[in-house]
Amino acid sequence: MWRVILVALLPATTLAADARPRQINPIPFSHEPCSVLDGRPCTPSYCSPLEPGPCIPEMDYPYGQNLQLTIESVPSDADRAKYRKPDHDLDTIGDLFAELRSCWSPPSNNARAGMQMSVRFSLNRSGGLIGPPRMTFATAGVPVDTRTTYLNAINSSLKACLPLKLTAGFAGALAGRPIAIRYVDNRHPN
Repeated sequence: MWRVILVALLPATTLAADARPRQINPIPFSHEPCSVLDGRPCTPSYCSPLEPGPCIPEMDYPYGQNLQLTIESVPSDADRAKYRKPDHDLDTIGDLFAELRSCWSPPSNNARAGMQMSVRFSLNRSGGLIGPPRMTFATAGVPVDTRTTYLNAINSSLKACLPLKLTAGFAGALAGRPIAIRYVDNRHPN
């Protein structure tokens, strides 16, 4: 008899616990620690094995997995802060990107307005290059000597900046991951 009463009361108590309204924290990127056992949703979306649909959080992270970066020769006024060299060991992707932006010095001779060039490379744990940067894109119709000038400027800018001073944890997470940089020469000719 007690088993029947216990089995009848158990679903009623779980329904009462689930009857409370679910509140989602409206602050994006708050990354509150949460667990399946917390009884509250993870920010900013709710995901449960008891609900239909995929269990994928809807977070729009500011950086992708492939670490892509655009560096302009003349940054806009809104982006000037992103081009300041950090005064501490690099611990975040934002710090890494700011350091790489601050290192860029475009070529003064054989320069071409609107020139774009992309390179790809990886860093080791000590902040140095694993291998030479590989050119992956250059503006079409540009003479070979102009391409060579820009590639030399990219290589010399990176060499002047390296080795990067990375924290131990960040160095372990960053080592071997490909970094793609697109250089844009947006200077206006005189």
